[in-house]
Amino acid sequence: MPTDHTPSAVGPDAHYAQSLAEGRWQVQRCNSCQRAIFFPRTACPACGSADYAWFAPSGRGVVHSTTVMRRPPAAGGDLHLCLVDLEEGFRMMSRVEGVAPESVAIGDRVQAALVEHAGAALVVFHPQGGSV
Repeated sequence: MPTDHTPSAVGPDAHYAQSLAEGRWQVQRCNSCQRAIFFPRTACPACGSADYAWFAPSGRGVVHSTTVMRRPPAAGGDLHLCLVDLEEGFRMMSRVEGVAPESVAIGDRVQAALVEHAGAALVVFHPQGGSV
């Protein structure tokens, strides 16, 4: 359920970034149609309402798609990139950490975590075992 509606002079992107910087992952939920909204927006893409609240998602999801971007070791090595379907009904791009990039498979269950990278907080995922 929505927990915080914080209108401000800054837009939803700034609120999202500030929450991450404070160690909290929050996304929007439309107060009119109750759909989760991600990426942050000023109006619900489903019904057009500008009435929304911020809430902390569960972070539980399933890998929808996955790829490995091959890079030489001198450039930092391979990178993993995936789309994750969250149980709240939205999809986001991220990566799965803690396993070899090529071992991530469509259908893998994952759990979100906040990590710091280059001075910014990011939402990444860790394997939770099993697949759907």
